[in-house]
Amino acid sequence: PEVLERRGGEMWYLCVFYHRLLDYRRPEVQSLAELFGGPGAGDAVEWRMPENHHEDSPFHLVRLPGDERLAAQIANRSLLVKGIFELWGQGATYDELEKAIREYPDERKLPYLTPESSFKIVVDSFGKVISFEEQNEIIKGFTYIPFEGRVNLKKPEHKFFVLETDDYGSQNGLPPVVQKTVFFGREVGAADRHLLPTYQLKSRKYIGPTAMDCEMAFLMANQGLARTGKLVYDPFVGTGSILVAAAHFGAMTMVCAYCRNKYIAVLLLVNVSLIKFFQGADIDIRVVRDGRGPDCNIWSNFEQYKLPEPLCVLRADNNLPPWRPGLKEIFDAIICDPPYGVRAGGRKSGGRKLLKGIIPPYTVPDEKRENHIPSTAPYSLAECVHDLLHLAARMLVVGGRLVFFYPMLREDDAAGVAKFPEHPCFKLVSSCEQILSLRYSRVLLTMVKVGPYTEEVERMGEERHQEFRENHQKWMEEGNLHTAVFSPAEHDKKPESDRGSKPKYRGFLSRLSHLSYPVYET
Repeated sequence: PEVLERRGGEMWYLCVFYHRLLDYRRPEVQSLAELFGGPGAGDAVEWRMPENHHEDSPFHLVRLPGDERLAAQIANRSLLVKGIFELWGQGATYDELEKAIREYPDERKLPYLTPESSFKIVVDSFGKVISFEEQNEIIKGFTYIPFEGRVNLKKPEHKFFVLETDDYGSQNGLPPVVQKTVFFGREVGAADRHLLPTYQLKSRKYIGPTAMDCEMAFLMANQGLARTGKLVYDPFVGTGSILVAAAHFGAMTMVCAYCRNKYIAVLLLVNVSLIKFFQGADIDIRVVRDGRGPDCNIWSNFEQYKLPEPLCVLRADNNLPPWRPGLKEIFDAIICDPPYGVRAGGRKSGGRKLLKGIIPPYTVPDEKRENHIPSTAPYSLAECVHDLLHLAARMLVVGGRLVFFYPMLREDDAAGVAKFPEHPCFKLVSSCEQILSLRYSRVLLTMVKVGPYTEEVERMGEERHQEFRENHQKWMEEGNLHTAVFSPAEHDKKPESDRGSKPKYRGFLSRLSHLSYPVYET
């Protein structure tokens, strides 16, 4: 077994992931390291794979830029980390495992084996089933570890895990493992996935056809570093699924424009140290104001989970944002799912006749404003993404994060051009693909603002947008992505070899993860 060296007070941990959303796993850990460890901590996270393990395996070795408390905080907040363990030993057989555990330093083991402590040993596996009788036999085999404490199966002070994976090859739809491996370690922290059944969409009062799955919404909140004291904004709020996830972790914002039961004509400044809530906007006033009635709207979702409700939700247009000219750098994170025309198309203010100049601009009379529904026109993906990057560059603080989904045609493999939108204010932190069909997928992009917004930056941003738009013209305009995704099957000429370019387990679990009910794996 390999020896896991130390560097100062840092050590290598065994990080065990749930086998789902594989591209999202490492970026989530790095984002949480940044959240709890401070600026730069995410970049300092190091990864490597155990010997004979595939990169898609749930077993990873990670070195974190901090002590054990950071590892526990990351594991407890994460959605995809099953557990983080201090690795006492590993081997291809139980004899090799015993040798490794005996060689592990006593000064690291003995503090957790004292008579005053309580403990529990858990046997877990991946890719195989271990019967209850076999688990008991495995546990009895650890008599060489000098446990002196009491056994407590309900609330032990220390949990020890035996983690086993078999050499099942590559025929069962799981990541290939060349050789059987057994790990033994002390649990440092574990994920709390009990919140997923609580927040699942099928039990939520107010949802829509594009409501974000609760697991994905929590992952987006983690990527955006949502926490108490942060200002979080969603410019495409819809039914508020992303804000509900962010509200679970706490944040702050300000009151503006449309408030519950009344309109406010000016921006009101609030003592943000006294208020914990989020801000969202949507172009459809019926969604943000009315919902499906007084007891079925955005507000009722927050009341259902006893979360601090938004004191304000804007009826706003991402194409014509409502912020006054001098206002900038106020949000810590912008987290959203823009409309990209597959299940729902984007809309912007104006109407076709107004945009074409057939009718002049008009003013809505005061007596009709409360129930007026403004005219709208189609909003292409290219224009939507450009406006979102422009808004984020102006309104995010330096170091703030922009987290949003971006669609991709899977055959769009143009060489030598940028795959994702770019802006001089932002650095791409991570891109996590979720395969939705043979033809298209969506990628969760996480960007961090690295510089202030200036006129020169705005000019450079326009140039990059035009270059990107020209390179991806064929599907970024209105309706083209929808046509590519839903065109008849006979037009899909993709070779069979290309269709299988990614392992089946990646696509299958990715597609399941966007459904409104939870998916569990053994």
